[in-house]
Amino acid sequence: MKKAPKLSIIIPAYKEEKNIYSTIDRIVRVHERLSYTYEVVVVVDGSPDKTAEKARAHKSKNVFVHAYKTNRGKGYALKYGTNKARGEIITFTDAGGDFDPVQFDKCVKLLEIFDADFVLGSKRHPASKVNYPAKRKLFSKIYQLMIKILFGLNVTDTQAGLKFLKRKVAKDVVPRALVKQYAFDLEMLVIAHQLGYRRVFEAPVELDFNAIGSGINFKTIKKMITDTLAVFYRARILDYYRKSGKNKSKRTGKKRK
Repeated sequence: MKKAPKLSIIIPAYKEEKNIYSTIDRIVRVHERLSYTYEVVVVVDGSPDKTAEKARAHKSKNVFVHAYKTNRGKGYALKYGTNKARGEIITFTDAGGDFDPVQFDKCVKLLEIFDADFVLGSKRHPASKVNYPAKRKLFSKIYQLMIKILFGLNVTDTQAGLKFLKRKVAKDVVPRALVKQYAFDLEMLVIAHQLGYRRVFEAPVELDFNAIGSGINFKTIKKMITDTLAVFYRARILDYYRKSGKNKSKRTGKKRK
């Protein structure tokens, strides 16, 4: 059996035919220069355009493309990719090429040096360089305040699309997530917190939202808040995530340390 790579980079993709090839290519070019092994796992989430064809056009032996017909949402795609990933470290990044892959190695080193459970790219890190439209900046501030009040998470940005997890953490946390779309990132951090994975570090990122589009409208905001309240209900009222962990331990005969 082929030895597992050190790093698995998971890219959920929907209607990204214009960007996906260049995103993959930039990641491959950067990581070919590094000393450790890697794989790129592209999950095409029921995209009706040529995203899958464009992704498969990249011939690197380290790129693996998975596609299915029905659009199920970013959360589902990340769960699917995590199930396929073989790396010691799992990375989530966006298909639009929003994050420079040169940043990835710094996050890997942070994860290892501090023995972290998560390293999160944060738009609100003091060293981050982010060009915000005013509407998105306002929503981000209000939303993060809401998150702090509801969940008590000690992070400044739950929603940036760049995250690094230990394999053990990813395999324990990601399958328990139920949100398929907007609040998946938040739900993952809430689950991790409730399961005791609290060594979370944030890293600076560079983003230009005026260039990539804000993606914020009333429908998106409404869905984001609905998903967030659903996570609150499961976490604080039902205690679902901890109970699901206990049930899993009973089924497998294992106990979490």
